[in-house]
Amino acid sequence: MSALVFYSEFDSFEQWSALLAPHLPGVNICRAEEVQNVEEVHFALVWKPPHGFFAAYRNLKLLVNLGAGVDSLVGRDDLPDIPIVRLSDPQMARMMASFVLFAVLRYVRDIPAFERAQRERRWHYVHPRSPETVRVGVLGLGELGAHAAQELVRQGLDVRGWSRSQKTIDGISCSSGIEALDDFLASSDVLVVMLPLTPQTQGLLSAERLALLPPGSAFINVSRGAIVDQVALTQALQRGDIGQATLDVFDREPLPPEDALWAMDNVLITPHLASVAIPASAAPQVAENIQRAARGEPVLHQVFPQQGY
Repeated sequence: MSALVFYSEFDSFEQWSALLAPHLPGVNICRAEEVQNVEEVHFALVWKPPHGFFAAYRNLKLLVNLGAGVDSLVGRDDLPDIPIVRLSDPQMARMMASFVLFAVLRYVRDIPAFERAQRERRWHYVHPRSPETVRVGVLGLGELGAHAAQELVRQGLDVRGWSRSQKTIDGISCSSGIEALDDFLASSDVLVVMLPLTPQTQGLLSAERLALLPPGSAFINVSRGAIVDQVALTQALQRGDIGQATLDVFDREPLPPEDALWAMDNVLITPHLASVAIPASAAPQVAENIQRAARGEPVLHQVFPQQGY
């Protein structure tokens, strides 16, 4: 008998268990506190498990990460040398793209200005801009970033993309490498941060790089807070150097109540929900990888935490 151990403070064990059980008849699906025999635990389905979590499970064959980002698995000393896979769910990509589209169009159509005018009971007309005049930079062209960028192209926006290695995506002007980053930032009226958090991207958007953005630009972060110098970002927003921001992620989560960002009129805060795992659509993929690992076959969507993807 094999067992699958589940850990997440955000996802429903009952929902995942009910959806996986029909696909895995020989696997006992249980929470960590319900494991009766650690030797039988061959699979783990987790999101941000605490350090030391994996130490007891020395017979693991596969770790499934309940999301696309694997930064919480970097630098751990309790992980055995086993395949790690992430969710690669079209529903997650669509959810992320819809959030990015909302956030970008909110600035392109000057919605914050109308929100302020409504609070002041003031009729305020701003003539709509032609979308092709707005330069949107998507920083990170992985699976989620590329999907979001393509949605933005469909709106007629001037979309540019940057990634560590060169990509080719229809309708998107792609650049790559650290030597191209400064010019990319300087040409982004709206910047959408979609990079994975790795040792190379941590702190990538420093005060100096944030200063390269066009005056009054909009800043959207849906990846990880630690990619950005949050103090420098806050100061740039306070000065108006960066005009607006939509922030779904932060260097500390939950964002502390005393943080200055909460009270800023030009900042929209959401609680790290731009895209989340959808059990109903992702469960078959999770089950297939568990079945593959049980048969000793290569798994799909394997990731390497030190690389971040």
